[in-house]
Amino acid sequence: MGLEQPPLPISRRQVATRSINPRLGIDLGGTKIEAALLDRDNNVCWRKRIPTPRNDYEQTIAAIISLIHDVRHEVPESLGCTVGMGIPGSVSPLSGRIHNANSTWLNGQPLGKDLEAILGHPVSLANDANCLALSESVDGAGQNASTMFAVILGTGVGGGLCVDGKIITGANGIAGEWGHTLLGGKASGVLAQEPCWCGKYGCIETHLSGPALVRAYHQTPQSDLTVVCASQLIERYRASEPAAHAAVTQFFNHLACALAMVINIIDPEVIVIGGGLSQVDEIYTEVPNRWGEWIFSDTPTKTRLCPAAHGDASGVRGAAWLTDL
Repeated sequence: MGLEQPPLPISRRQVATRSINPRLGIDLGGTKIEAALLDRDNNVCWRKRIPTPRNDYEQTIAAIISLIHDVRHEVPESLGCTVGMGIPGSVSPLSGRIHNANSTWLNGQPLGKDLEAILGHPVSLANDANCLALSESVDGAGQNASTMFAVILGTGVGGGLCVDGKIITGANGIAGEWGHTLLGGKASGVLAQEPCWCGKYGCIETHLSGPALVRAYHQTPQSDLTVVCASQLIERYRASEPAAHAAVTQFFNHLACALAMVINIIDPEVIVIGGGLSQVDEIYTEVPNRWGEWIFSDTPTKTRLCPAAHGDASGVRGAAWLTDL
């Protein structure tokens, strides 16, 4: 089973039969940029995905603008729609520039201002994990939960917190930056000193991203260097290849320890997982069976762990709703 499913094609005729709620969301990821238009019932009625121009800020801007032009051309009702965008980082509350992005070519750039200057109207930006959290808290896997933590496991690792259906950003705009806390002690094993793109060592992202999982596999004796993506590795794990089994089992242990930290600090009712690795079904049984070793409680953990109800559309849906906040 692949870890990412392509967006379903939606024809212009199908779009034209619906009453459009002018709300456009964009999910700016490390490998793809996705745009989705929501109708008045918050259903995705237009959706398109293109590759992210890596390491090129100007081309990234151009790609985002091209998606907005596409929806305006294909769905005339979208003209003048609000635009919200999830980004792999945060907007500095001091400078308004992007920081903490694992797509490092965005860091230090006034992304919001540059887009607004070209489009001539406001663009709302938020961390991509916060967008996932918002979508899943409103009408997804975390609906009706008073506290919900959302996790992205993909090219990078992120987290977002919703309380009573509202995004918590924090005093420094970094609430939920779980991917850049230290995974240490018994769980970290030989990867504790793995350098992170952020300049630190041992970050959760260096253990739990898709590339980190593949890297851990390649460090396992008898691994196959032709395996280059997590989906290939998961297939081998399911086929009981010893090296793949060792790497994926280590991944489950690391994820259990890392989520136990979240439970010890926030004690959420629900933890929702999005991103490409969220489609690994074994996570939802293996990790809760393991995390009790690190949770500071003498009773069975009531926190539920589940995949994003809206799948890979959840982040872009949350981005579309940013303008309502």
